[in-house]
Amino acid sequence: MFCAPGNAGIEQISRVVPIGPENLAELSSFAVRERIDLVIVGPEAPLAAGVVDHFDSAGIPVLGPTRAAARLEASKVFAKQFMARHDIPTAAFSVHTDAASAVARLDSRETSYPVVVKADGLAAGKGVVVARTREEARDAVDRIMTRREFGAAGDAVVLEECLRGREASFIVFTDGRTILPAVSAEDHKAVYDGDVGPNTGGMGAVSCSSILGDDLEREVLARIIRPVIEGMAAEGAPFRGILYAGLMLTADGPRVLEFNVRMGDPEAQVILPRLTSDFAPLCEALCAGELERYRAAWADSAAVCVVLASRGYPGGYEKGKAISGLEMAAEDKRVVVFHSATRQAGNAILTDGGRVLGVTALGADLHDAVSAAYEAVNKIRFEGMHYRRDIGARRRAFSS
Repeated sequence: MFCAPGNAGIEQISRVVPIGPENLAELSSFAVRERIDLVIVGPEAPLAAGVVDHFDSAGIPVLGPTRAAARLEASKVFAKQFMARHDIPTAAFSVHTDAASAVARLDSRETSYPVVVKADGLAAGKGVVVARTREEARDAVDRIMTRREFGAAGDAVVLEECLRGREASFIVFTDGRTILPAVSAEDHKAVYDGDVGPNTGGMGAVSCSSILGDDLEREVLARIIRPVIEGMAAEGAPFRGILYAGLMLTADGPRVLEFNVRMGDPEAQVILPRLTSDFAPLCEALCAGELERYRAAWADSAAVCVVLASRGYPGGYEKGKAISGLEMAAEDKRVVVFHSATRQAGNAILTDGGRVLGVTALGADLHDAVSAAYEAVNKIRFEGMHYRRDIGARRRAFSS
């Protein structure tokens, strides 16, 4: 197994290849040279840039959507307008390509608060602001479109009605015809306990049976997932890969908050540990267009992931802090510590970014999984380590 560019964790189980995810031609050349049997693309940026198109042209089986299909995540404007064209339930919205028109909309009687301000392009999960006042919304537009905090992602913004309800993440595997749902999950986006503070790429997640239930799952498949797959095919950009629908479960039914065209992080860390059938045949069947022959089996358990982040994230942070306690945390067989922003330096493992580790635990139920995850978290240390202490709390409160 090879991983490009990798980190200190995956280096323990695979050969790390020093090729950046933006070097599409070099990645496909490496895959041809090594006679790679299957490529799985994790991050959103190379998908948006067309890495799958490169592998396809080289004849390498690859799990992921083409550049055209990846627009569902790469452009908030495309996704919202696509949903409008295909009658897929989502929040009311307006699109603006200059700051003046966005501010005018914010100042108009048509806008009620809170309102959601979204950068059009990719911003590592940080380009969404839930503005509670007109001043906060104006500041968000200024940051995105004028100060360009997220670069080209701020070429346009979406102003969106703020939906109320419970959030859920619904992920499916599809070869463009067959749709195979994964178990559902729930992300925790805000940086601080109680869902306070700016949005992040995800501070933790849970996966358990109570998140959707059979009836809601059928509704989401019928009203959201199936129309997306059929709509993309009708528009000449067939979707093949992993489709993630971030949902708000409102009093009027499920509404789409966003799409991802990959597993999602940290949802992957709580979904895949519950898969008891072999993952490789699933990927191979999807790439071959034969997903209908695969039968998935999921554990009737719960999983919790707690993200350990650097002090200051999602703003500025320092790197190069030594991490201790990883081996001790992994002694519990219910626990897997997933590395994100880490690097090896001699015998030491150091922090190398904002979200550093994802500590995942399986349990018979949500209470057991939460307890095991935080027991493992308490064994890990690095300077400035920050994490939420309430991952799973709102789900446990809802379930009770």
